[in-house]
Amino acid sequence: MKVLLLKDPKDGDSGPDPYIKELESRGHTATLIPALSFEFVSLNIFLEKLSHPEKYNGLIFTSPRAVEAVQLSLKENDFRKEWIENLKEQWNTKSIYVVGKATATLVGELGLTPQGEDTGNAETLSKYICKKKGSILLPLLFPCGSLKREVLPKALKENGIPLESVTVYQTTQHPDLQKEMKNFFSKQGIPAVIAFFSPSGVKFCLKHLQGLYPNFTDQIKFAAIGPTTADALKAEGLTVSCTAKRPTAQDLADGISDILQ
Repeated sequence: MKVLLLKDPKDGDSGPDPYIKELESRGHTATLIPALSFEFVSLNIFLEKLSHPEKYNGLIFTSPRAVEAVQLSLKENDFRKEWIENLKEQWNTKSIYVVGKATATLVGELGLTPQGEDTGNAETLSKYICKKKGSILLPLLFPCGSLKREVLPKALKENGIPLESVTVYQTTQHPDLQKEMKNFFSKQGIPAVIAFFSPSGVKFCLKHLQGLYPNFTDQIKFAAIGPTTADALKAEGLTVSCTAKRPTAQDLADGISDILQ
């Protein structure tokens, strides 16, 4: 069965994308089309904040892209030296909260120790953090995207936990999305399943899908990487056939295999 994955390819070059690998191991043919493009902004402001861990109780990363903002900041030689010799150790005395294993892996590559990776989404992570609210006196530093949802900031505010958000990237449609989707449908036909990986991916992809194949809901099943993405699909009036139990390649492949039996 053909599965279309509307996501970014994994970072790095150590073998095939894990989602493609998992689906193909179950006998499916998977194709990946990047849906989103990212532009980093205000990194000088973020770098200044990263340079003062004493002002914060910890960090929150809810996407790999937010971690990449730190990686880009480390390209500044003076900051990199300070990070290695001093800042990394100071941040590691604090709480580094993350959503998902992909984000946790990248945080680990920075030399930081992540926690909360099994929470799976911002809503569950906020509950995880709120259990520790008595020990959180200083703000948590939250590098985020321009399209971030307000679930986590709202939950922390309601529980009296100070949060300092800084927008470090803007999310837009990938410049090749329309062309790649058109090529896919013209060459491979209609997939059995389309998997979405973010609410913004839903927003950008559906309009092209409707233009390419107006009756797409008749033959295609829809899969979501998590409940937030599933909610975005439902808001568009679509039926979600499966939602991954956790945001991992194995869990999504399990769900897709179940609905294709």
